[in-house]
Amino acid sequence: MDVHKIAIPTPYKIGDVNAFLVKGDALTIFDVGPKTTEAYEALQWGIRAAGYTMKDVEQVVLTHHHPDHAGWTDAFPHAEIMGHVYNDLWLRHDEDFLNYHEAFYRHNLFESGVPGAVIEKNVQVRREMEWVGELPLTKILADGDEVPGHPGLKAIETLGHARSHLIFWDERSHDVIGGDLLLERITPNPLIEPPLIEGEPRAKSQLEYNASLDLLRALPVATMYTGHGADLTDIVPLIDARKKRQHDQALTLYELMGQDDITPLEATSRFYPRVYQKQFGLTLSKTIGALDYLESQGMIESTKRAGIYYYKRVK
Repeated sequence: MDVHKIAIPTPYKIGDVNAFLVKGDALTIFDVGPKTTEAYEALQWGIRAAGYTMKDVEQVVLTHHHPDHAGWTDAFPHAEIMGHVYNDLWLRHDEDFLNYHEAFYRHNLFESGVPGAVIEKNVQVRREMEWVGELPLTKILADGDEVPGHPGLKAIETLGHARSHLIFWDERSHDVIGGDLLLERITPNPLIEPPLIEGEPRAKSQLEYNASLDLLRALPVATMYTGHGADLTDIVPLIDARKKRQHDQALTLYELMGQDDITPLEATSRFYPRVYQKQFGLTLSKTIGALDYLESQGMIESTKRAGIYYYKRVK
């Protein structure tokens, strides 16, 4: 593939996010950074450095809906905007959808044993909406779809980090535009997010993420263009190391549980005693992911009492 990387600054601790300009039968940009002035300037400069202008871009394709990837759709009013269906309601800033998200998180936090006052402090769905674009999708990409203008470049649904996550694998070059599925230096958080259809059960994000890594591992990959950090060329050892680390961390939580019957909040306080209050949402989602994993291995079991989940060891 003819790929030009554009590093875009973000307001997040992770630092720059990568966008990729790909020239095929159409000029397509994959991801567009957060909706900030600094990101816009970097996007504009990067496209110009590749020999094009913003108006030359015919298609915007999103790997997922998180603000550092889906902000500047607004910069391309004449382009087709494509991505997973889950992106669309975020881009529309749909009020019913946002209310549904807030209700989901309140319910999930309650089920995790979080006190009411703490719940309200941590339901912050709208906090980062200013960094999300407002141009909705013009075309939905589903698993297996070919990206228009790029014969052989296929969308592959890879859930876990986001409920909208797609990677794009080229059948000829075996290159992958990978979003946040696999990164050089950090492991993406298996974030807990509401299902697209209200009333469906909570997805077990860690298990989905592991399945997505297995799917990626089975692909022949030459170069993986990642959402943050350097490109990757030898992905199998990295995937294996990441999965082993996740397994080992879950075993650590298993030991920390002892013989107690504990809520996800109590498990989080044991798993991340120094940081969980400062990084509440991230550490709770990681802990729930580890609990889901241990339960899938038959090592723990859950019960629900008065609407709250409790976990205990069975081995």
